[in-house]
Amino acid sequence: MSINELRAITTFIRTAELGSLSKAAEAQQISPQAASKALGQLEQHLGVRLFHRTTRSMALTEEGQRFLEAAQPSLLGLQQALLAVRQTREDFAGPLRIVGPRSVLQPVISPVLQEYCRLYPEVQPDVQLDDRIGNWVEDRVDVGFRIGSSPQEGLIARRLFPMQLVVCAAPSYLRKYGVPQNRHELNQHRCSVFRHPGTGRLVPWHLKIDESTLDWPVSPAFSTNDELLELHAVLAGEVIGQLAVPTAAPHIRAGRLVPLLAEHVADGYSLFIYYGSRALPARVRRFIDLAVDRLTGSNDFVLSAEELTSRRFS
Repeated sequence: MSINELRAITTFIRTAELGSLSKAAEAQQISPQAASKALGQLEQHLGVRLFHRTTRSMALTEEGQRFLEAAQPSLLGLQQALLAVRQTREDFAGPLRIVGPRSVLQPVISPVLQEYCRLYPEVQPDVQLDDRIGNWVEDRVDVGFRIGSSPQEGLIARRLFPMQLVVCAAPSYLRKYGVPQNRHELNQHRCSVFRHPGTGRLVPWHLKIDESTLDWPVSPAFSTNDELLELHAVLAGEVIGQLAVPTAAPHIRAGRLVPLLAEHVADGYSLFIYYGSRALPARVRRFIDLAVDRLTGSNDFVLSAEELTSRRFS
C-alpha cells in the first residue's frame, strides 16, 4: 500500500465518521481540494462510488458501507502500529545524562558507552565526570556512578563490584629501590599520594588491617589530582602508588606493574550505579540494564587472591 492509498482510505473513513468532507480535511490538516481529490482517486481505483453526494450532505452507498466495515478496524490497527514505532524511536532518542567520579570511572564506563552507542545511535549521551558530588535534581541527571561503602539514601542503587585499592610498583622501581616487605617499610619508599580534586586534600592510603580498612598516611614523593598522571608516574618507575584496581589491573596482568602487600588490599568500598526513580524512559532503563549486565561482578575490574599473590617481583 502506497502513502497515497493510505491517505485516500483515511480520508474516506474520516468523511464517513464526521459526515463531511471538509471536516475530514480539517481533521487531517489538508485542504478540502486535496481531500476531494484523494476520495475521487480511491473511488476510481475501486471502480465503485462510495458516497451519494448532494450539495448539503453525503451518505454512504452500499459498497461504501461494506468497505467502511472492512477498512475501519484495519486502519485503526495500522495507526496503532505506526504510533508504537514512533514512540519506540522517541524512547530511544534524546539526551542521556550520566555523572560519575573522574577518578577510576573512565576505564569502567567507556566499553559500556561504546556498546550502548552502537545499539542506540539516536541517543546522545552527555557524560560529566567530576569528583565533586553535585545536585542530581538541579543537574537533571539520569544515571550516576558513585564509589562508597554503602548506597546513598534517597536514590535507587545497584552494587556493581568491590573497588579494590592495591599498592603496586613497576619492576624498574623495585629493582632500583627494593621491595617493601610490610606496611611499616613504606616510609622508606618513594610514594605517590592522590590529591582529591574536589577538596584539594591529600588522600591517605587505605590499607586493610585485620578485618578493618584504616587510613595509612605516607610521605608523598609525588602528588597529583589526576589519576592518569599518577598512573604514568608509577609505570615510569618513579614511585610506588596505591591505585584503584580498574586502573591498575590491565598493567598488573601484563606485567608492567607488580602488586605489593597483598594482605593489605582494601576492598571496603564498592562502585554503585544510581538512578532516581523506577519509572524511567526506555533509553535510561536500557543503559542501566546494560551497565548492570556488563559490570556486576566483572573480573575485568577485580583482582583475585591468586592474581594478587602469584604476580610477585623476582
